[in-house]
Amino acid sequence: MAATRITVMNNGSIRVEGDFELVDQSGMAFGLAGRERISLCRCGQSAKKPFCDGAHKACGFESLIEAQELAPPAPKPGA
Repeated sequence: MAATRITVMNNGSIRVEGDFELVDQSGMAFGLAGRERISLCRCGQSAKKPFCDGAHKACGFESLIEAQELAPPAPKPGA
């Protein structure tokens, strides 16, 4: 198993567990107070973005997820 596990929850958040660091766009780390598991908002309604606060339950967010294979990445120009 990988050091970090990311689980996309049906009708809910993205759960991140294990050894990870969460940073903003400029590279500044979020203070996670020693947590080894967090949930990230997927519905866009959380008042604590990027963290989930359970708002998906009240707003009726629905999204069922099943694992799938991605197509190979497109070659980079000039490669």
